[in-house]
Amino acid sequence: MNLNRRNFLKSSSLAVVGTAVSNPSSAFQSNDKMDYSVLDKMLTKQVLKKELFPDPVIIETLELLRYEDNFICRVRSTGGAEGISVGNNMQMISLYPIFTKRLQPFFPGKDARDLEKILDEVYVYQSNYKLQSLALWVPLATIEFAILDMLGRIAGKPMGELIGEIHQIEIAVYQANNFRGKTAKESIEGIKRQVGETQSKAVKFKIGGRMSNNADYPPGRTEELIPLVRKTFGENMTIYADSNGSYTIEEAIRIGRILQEYKIDFYEEPVPFDWYEETLEVAKALTVPIAGGEQEPSMYNFRWLIAHDALQIVQPDIFYFGGMLRSMKVARMADASGKICVPHISGSGLGYLYMMHFVSAIPNAGPFHEFKGFNREIPLECKTSDLKSNEGVVKVPSGPGLGVEVDPEFIGKHKLVKG
Repeated sequence: MNLNRRNFLKSSSLAVVGTAVSNPSSAFQSNDKMDYSVLDKMLTKQVLKKELFPDPVIIETLELLRYEDNFICRVRSTGGAEGISVGNNMQMISLYPIFTKRLQPFFPGKDARDLEKILDEVYVYQSNYKLQSLALWVPLATIEFAILDMLGRIAGKPMGELIGEIHQIEIAVYQANNFRGKTAKESIEGIKRQVGETQSKAVKFKIGGRMSNNADYPPGRTEELIPLVRKTFGENMTIYADSNGSYTIEEAIRIGRILQEYKIDFYEEPVPFDWYEETLEVAKALTVPIAGGEQEPSMYNFRWLIAHDALQIVQPDIFYFGGMLRSMKVARMADASGKICVPHISGSGLGYLYMMHFVSAIPNAGPFHEFKGFNREIPLECKTSDLKSNEGVVKVPSGPGLGVEVDPEFIGKHKLVKG
């Protein structure tokens, strides 16, 4: 599938004439007359299928376990059901005190069937909303995933079926990489090697210098690499580019026109992620679809970005955004606006598994989804998928909950983290 902005549904009700502002914080103007009613309807729809659970599922204990730099959340119900999740370890090593001090005490005694209500309430508990962003959302997502694993085991259904209908049982992946700091020629060799390993039919490469105010890394790499990637992989390869917020408006548009020349299929985070009107200005100037949302912590801001057509592809990170339930609301808003969802994947723990379950349940999934390789440091067994990229396609686990069994001996090595 060749993603081009003309493939996306356009509506006059979603069009807006905007002017970029020098201060990103002024993105939301008082004269905004946008009709948000369709998107707001999506936000009010229940995500978790409570009808699957006729009886209460009271949370008895919620624990955080640690072994070296690996974190496991374990939840148990009064009825003896259990679920676990593996955290985003790169973040949890810094954030675990928020889990134990600000979130963990809230959950015991709650009915897990009311998970959406619980997530709203814990946001306010101890003024946790003041921590909004990775500091809050990563630990909270870790808890949500463990509860969904428990509920899936009770219902005998995979996580995806708890939050939506199953639309994909297999997921085509794009090979993600990061060779910033290497020359264009060195980068292309690394990209070729990784694509060869997964046989993926799509690839995403890095441009710019990451939030670098137009600096390239090394200088001249981006303009040399863009045509080289297309020449190397040919016209039939789907190719995405990610600048990680490297550019100002003017430079983002200049680079975007080069991407268009070489038929790159989306342009991720052309300007810093919280430059909302600037993102809109870039989107209006280009035909290459604009993708973003990896860093976005706010449902309200996603609502604005979708309604104003600043993004054609939404990319919530299900760890960074607080879990599958919140991310599903973003996907639904995007779907109602004729846009696709290509969630970002956090690169540690079992993030790739949570992403696959989420993608399986969204109706507007993109044609390819992010792949950074499987984490083989966590010993587990999956009876319904080999968890390998076969010709660029990975089968989604279909067993209950997460659909895998983590080695009990490995779990046993973990010690309780106390608040």
